[in-house]
Amino acid sequence: MSPGVNVTQIEHQYDVLIVGSGAAGMTLALKLGKQYRIAMLCKDDPTEGSTYYAQGGVAAVIDEYDSVQSHIEDTLGAGGGLCHRDVVEFTVQRSAQTVNWLVELGVNFDTRTTGDGNTEFHLTMEGGHSHRRVIHAADATGREIAETLGSHLDTLDNVTIFPRYVAVDLITRDKIGLPGKDCVGAYALNLESQQVELFRARYVVLATGGASKVYLYTSNPDTASGDGIAMAWRAGCRVANLEFNQFHPTCLYHPKAKSFLITESLRGEGAKLVLPNGHRFMPDFDERAELAPRDIVARAIDHEMKRLGCDCVYLDIRHKGKDFIMTHFPTIHARCLELGIDIIKELIPIVPAAHYTCGGIMTDTHGMTDLPHLYAIGESSFTGLHGANRMASNSLLECMVFATAAAEHINSHPESLEPHLEIPFWDETQVTNSDEDVIISHNWEELRRFMWDYVGIVRSDKRLQRARRRVHLLQQEVTEYYSNYRISSDLLELRNLIQVADLMIQCAIQRKESRGLHYTLDYPQQAVQANDTVLTPPLFG
Repeated sequence: MSPGVNVTQIEHQYDVLIVGSGAAGMTLALKLGKQYRIAMLCKDDPTEGSTYYAQGGVAAVIDEYDSVQSHIEDTLGAGGGLCHRDVVEFTVQRSAQTVNWLVELGVNFDTRTTGDGNTEFHLTMEGGHSHRRVIHAADATGREIAETLGSHLDTLDNVTIFPRYVAVDLITRDKIGLPGKDCVGAYALNLESQQVELFRARYVVLATGGASKVYLYTSNPDTASGDGIAMAWRAGCRVANLEFNQFHPTCLYHPKAKSFLITESLRGEGAKLVLPNGHRFMPDFDERAELAPRDIVARAIDHEMKRLGCDCVYLDIRHKGKDFIMTHFPTIHARCLELGIDIIKELIPIVPAAHYTCGGIMTDTHGMTDLPHLYAIGESSFTGLHGANRMASNSLLECMVFATAAAEHINSHPESLEPHLEIPFWDETQVTNSDEDVIISHNWEELRRFMWDYVGIVRSDKRLQRARRRVHLLQQEVTEYYSNYRISSDLLELRNLIQVADLMIQCAIQRKESRGLHYTLDYPQQAVQANDTVLTPPLFG
């Protein structure tokens, strides 16, 4: 749809436009100078995002027996040779100060009393880590961080939050007929009025999260639809490593559970993975057993489920006892009990589910993308930290480290909004209301099903080609639909998911090896040389 002049529409003008309200977006807003007028767009309520539902914690070197170097080496090991060492060092070196900042803000991390009566933070173990270095707030760390950051955000007069706004597309100078590629704002759909509004800004920051909703089963909330990645691609930004989609090994298997995650910390604290007959199977696949990196654990579960034809496998933490379980995993215990499962006495049925998008929009260590004045932070970005497999609890750390870096860069490069820059309003005069909304729901279901079947935990050339043919058909249908009918939230999300699915498939087809989260039957071996998969859009350069 082409933008045009419509004087009845609404225009907003801010210094910084942040799209997304998770840990990355909120950290950025809090770290920016108070001289900036900041707008924050939220697809739902401000806390409704992946951060809020993150159970595990933040990986950080704060124990005297741990070291920065050890955390770096663990991350490099989990990443399958694809992590960028300089970025890993950049992130890990800032882990302690990030945690200190959260503590200063009032985040209530769990503590324990030592043998000599002193109090210290309780650190848990997770897969891929060689030390206990995951600081947490029981099993609801994300919620604690989101609520604390949100409470501080509410005190800032210079930040305006726009709940129930869905970004439509970025606005760049070349898109409105001017020289240059600078990002100058975005169009956003107000879900209350169903009207597209214009947001102009001198800096735009994408903090939109990942794209796990492209899969049939996911641990993420409905907001994880790859909006930022798709918008950045359409605007001319390169993306990388989108074939690496992390499937969390343990999501609760229950018809009413939807996407409830069972945190990796259960396995870190001694929970065992067992088959329906009670056999503990992870030692058959890796010497680290349940504490192997997530790609290995998820693939092992997938293998056993297909071999046996069973619907799920089980986690067993019963041996830890009631007091331990109630202290460390109260949220999981309560939710399972609601569904009739008492984890103190019973096994927990689990299946893998799409959980984290390791690739994304290419950025530097300041969060800067290929377009001037456009930044990407958090799960929407590709920084080089995660490589072929994200190590547990490095993601919340990445959100806050790179949000801080982006804020520092913006604070040190003050630029004024271009005066008299004419940006057209959104034009809806050539479209009508659709009476064919069933097309959206049908295509949505088809997309998530074939992505799960063909671009899931185990892939092959045939599966990827089937997925490619189907995604191209969906693209044609949605493009036609988008051109003729008024936009809606479901249509925007479907459009973005189809675009990101296509990019994921392209990346997967290009990688002729098995590495980390990308496992293909046709190329089971790992190549000697590790290279990122970089895709360049038509509008690049």
